[in-house]
Amino acid sequence: MSQANQRTDDQAAAQDELPKDLVELAIMIAKLPNEHREVLEPAVNKVIENSRRRRRIYTLVQEALSQLRLDMKYLMFDLEATRRERDQYKSDAGGSQDED
Repeated sequence: MSQANQRTDDQAAAQDELPKDLVELAIMIAKLPNEHREVLEPAVNKVIENSRRRRRIYTLVQEALSQLRLDMKYLMFDLEATRRERDQYKSDAGGSQDED
């Protein structure tokens, strides 16, 4: 596969995870003459990598928050069940003490 085809495939895959304007910038830089492209490509590649890293971190944080919300729901359910069990135990213990 030629380098131009590889670059096009990479850009197509990156479009799903990169902002549209960043993808457009990378395409425009790829079309520049070689002397200008060599100067700009390293900087754009760093920006693209940082954008991907931020996207991954953002996704991880969203997943962690979703899991935390679910855990909190389970904890609240467990707390309410424990309180009901405690109240039931107290009412049962209170009723048996009255019989003595």
